[in-house]
Amino acid sequence: MLAITWTQVAQYMIMLLAFLIPVSWLAYKQLGNPLAPLVYGRQLAKIEALEQQLIDSPAERQVAAEYLRRSREYEAHLNNVPLALVRERQAAQEHLRELRQRNADVASIVAATREVAGLPRDAAAAREQWTRAIQENRERAAPLGGMPRHSQAFAGDPEGTPAEREAFHLSRLNFLALMFCLMAGTAGLPHLLIRYCTTPTVADARTSVAWSLVFIALLYLSAPALAVLVKFEIMNNLVGSTFGALPTWIVQWSKVDPSLVSVSDVNGDGLLQFAELKLGADIVMLATPELGGLPYVLSGLVAAGGLAAALSTADGLLLTISNALVHDLHLFRKAASKVALGERRVILSKFVLLAVAMLAAFIAALKPSEILPLVSASFSLAASALLPAMVLGIFWRRTTQQAAVIGMLSGLAVTVYYLLSNSAMLMLWLGWPPGPRLWYGIQPVSAGVFGVPVGFCVIWLFSILTPRRARQVLEVHS
Repeated sequence: MLAITWTQVAQYMIMLLAFLIPVSWLAYKQLGNPLAPLVYGRQLAKIEALEQQLIDSPAERQVAAEYLRRSREYEAHLNNVPLALVRERQAAQEHLRELRQRNADVASIVAATREVAGLPRDAAAAREQWTRAIQENRERAAPLGGMPRHSQAFAGDPEGTPAEREAFHLSRLNFLALMFCLMAGTAGLPHLLIRYCTTPTVADARTSVAWSLVFIALLYLSAPALAVLVKFEIMNNLVGSTFGALPTWIVQWSKVDPSLVSVSDVNGDGLLQFAELKLGADIVMLATPELGGLPYVLSGLVAAGGLAAALSTADGLLLTISNALVHDLHLFRKAASKVALGERRVILSKFVLLAVAMLAAFIAALKPSEILPLVSASFSLAASALLPAMVLGIFWRRTTQQAAVIGMLSGLAVTVYYLLSNSAMLMLWLGWPPGPRLWYGIQPVSAGVFGVPVGFCVIWLFSILTPRRARQVLEVHS
């Protein structure tokens, strides 16, 4: 634990530098002050004006109309999926054949070959792919490419139509639910709690917590500054450029992964419109140095920071999971001597650590979902399963062992059920009709808002109902 703690210190230093250097440079470049969290508010009024210009732009409306046309075309495909798939395949193959016959350039032939290879293999895959395409094109047909205005806190309009008021209410409700799950989940994550067990004294632990909060606050306060500065840079300097004058980082990163960044001249005017630019969530951070005019080597530093963040989380989790499994599953005999017991526990924990790491790598290779929903769901699971028992076990002396276990299982069961009942993959596998099954409009990533109250209520109820003589009070010894 001590070794991992110091490793995480080094990793966090790399992550902090990788994040703060590009943000500070962008702030200095745009506003003449590197203290981004203090000065980025000046750009909000400029972004609001730029967004209004884009909404009123005839070229942007042409792009939106084209995306809407594509959405309707995919909707027509869904009326007869097998026939539409055959026609799409024949058209793509015929286009590739024509390019080869007239000796077109290699880039066009390669793109056409990829288009043929990317076609769905069967009707089920085609239906799924075209349904996603409909949704994506509808979103990009909306003003600002489907993005809400930056000055608008939530989606919808509290003073608008009933549909807009409902959208505003659900957006605000889901924001509060997600914030609750993130905070409650963080408070219950065991691999974070054990970090402070490596300090020699209670005073050192408190000092460590204080400094941790300082650096975390520095990172989190810089995140909204990054969003504002990058958005202004793109809207002010990138949108409206000719495709031949686009910066090299767009070409470089699109070759690495087209999902990171892609551009297409949808309306054929030769100019880049805002809705024609598609940026993945990761590229906002990865390309920030080049976006601000910094050398490419700093993009490597940013990538190293992201890798450091992943490793910092992974090693703490692996150590905690392996030790917990070895302890809870009683893989060692209590009758052995203390030395033999410690040696056996260390050896077994290494094997369990390897098994857990291989299982995690296997699940990650399957890519069951996007990373953000999975991470958010993990916070909901930690909050519902661990937080109620931990809080009541510390602050309420009538909490019993049996009630804590039942409460943990109950909160976890409610959260897991809500997550699985809204999983598109599971619904497809079980043959259920597609569509969300939401409670009060809460998204699945915030399922912890249901599991945490259930855990608290179950622990309280079973602790009250447990006979006094049979109670095993959970005590925390300092």
